[in-house]
Amino acid sequence: MAAPLTRLLFGTGGVPETVPPPRTTEGAIERLRQVGLGAMEVEFVRRVAMGPAAARAVARVADKAGVRLSVHAPYAVNLNAKEPEKVRASQDRLLLAARIAHLLGAETVNFHPAFYLNGDPRQVYQVVKVRLQEVVRQLRQDRISVRLRPEIMGKHSQFGTFEELLSLAQDVEGVLPTLDVAHWHARTGRVNSYDEFEDMLRQVERRLGRAALDDMHFHCSGIKYSKAGELSHLKLKESDFNYVDFLRAVKALEVKGMVICESPDLEGDALLLQQTYLEL
Repeated sequence: MAAPLTRLLFGTGGVPETVPPPRTTEGAIERLRQVGLGAMEVEFVRRVAMGPAAARAVARVADKAGVRLSVHAPYAVNLNAKEPEKVRASQDRLLLAARIAHLLGAETVNFHPAFYLNGDPRQVYQVVKVRLQEVVRQLRQDRISVRLRPEIMGKHSQFGTFEELLSLAQDVEGVLPTLDVAHWHARTGRVNSYDEFEDMLRQVERRLGRAALDDMHFHCSGIKYSKAGELSHLKLKESDFNYVDFLRAVKALEVKGMVICESPDLEGDALLLQQTYLEL
């Protein structure tokens, strides 16, 4: 297992457009090293398109470059699916993503947990919790020591409120939240001020302990939204997301971990976030 993070690292969710063809993960890691970013989320959004040998090779490149990795599991995960075969497929996607993350030297697997499917959110929570516990139990049996991180989701139809994720982290060992602050802003229409960002972080500390603030994972981007929630990601400066106050709150509480940029300008906005943070 990699050494604990001693500071906040900034990076990209996926391979930046500035990486020359064939735009490989290894090329992206080298590019991030060149521009001074310290993290990257390996995106398996459609499928886990990397085998064990390739994962070990990427891990060596990342270790040499000093770039820390996380993983995003495929989007096709719904732990509240009605059909048993879809539940099992969702769990299998998480397990495979975690096994490859382990070989990559990544300690975090982010994922979109579920849809409500018009169900009662309280009942959906119990279903998601039990099915996530099954995944964690299998990983423990396989001695795969990665953290599963369900992320805050941006649409009202999606399971993944801030409260639901805090509760999952309390109820399921080995689970911590990914705070997608842009998604939460889109979903609530608020949570865009220093006081609100600080309150979120204080709630994490109260519910999960100081250790959680020393091991945070954030997703950041601009966001276009409607009454239904998230519509699309935007560049930071083309949105109303108050990223300066978000970073100010993170710095005030001395949060450690990763800030992963998911805007359309991955590299440029990741560097903007990092530079803004360093200048505060």
